[in-house]
Amino acid sequence: MSIVSIGEVLVDRALLDARFSCPLGSCRGACCIEGELGAPLYPREQAALESAVEKLREVLPEKQIRHIRRHGCTEIYQGKLYTRTVDGRECVFVEPRDGMALCAVENGWREGLLPENKPLSCRLFPIRVRKKFGLDYLVYEQHPMCRDARHRGAELNIPLIDYVGAPLVELYGEEWYGTLRTFASSSTGR
Repeated sequence: MSIVSIGEVLVDRALLDARFSCPLGSCRGACCIEGELGAPLYPREQAALESAVEKLREVLPEKQIRHIRRHGCTEIYQGKLYTRTVDGRECVFVEPRDGMALCAVENGWREGLLPENKPLSCRLFPIRVRKKFGLDYLVYEQHPMCRDARHRGAELNIPLIDYVGAPLVELYGEEWYGTLRTFASSSTGR
């Protein structure tokens, strides 16, 4: 694994070559269900999620509402903040619909009920922000559940960094994202 530095952010070189486009019908929202923890959160996202619960009561299953009432919608694990999960599986914000696990926060935001979209880590997935040498380090997590997304991304030739371009811009700014794209183009021959 090799790492490149784009400004003050370290980037796993695998991100630059990866192609990705999630066909939600294939995985049925597995990223909202699989895993040991919920979505990683920035502290500023916690208050938005806590205030979203009341507005989402009508779309969330009763099981999740009860869980949130007892435990809250976020948790701290090893000093880091995450959305809470029900029984170590689905995120408390999963909205089951037509056999899929959808995000109630994202749907509420799209419908104008909520001022904030789902957490940034969800929108960046399958990229995760880690720390290395005190800097943000972008890592590409290649999960089996995303096999169809990798295949579709390759067929359509959609670079992963373009697929998650908007959240990358939100996190690091247009100038940084432009530098990332320029570097990726020159190093991969896109």
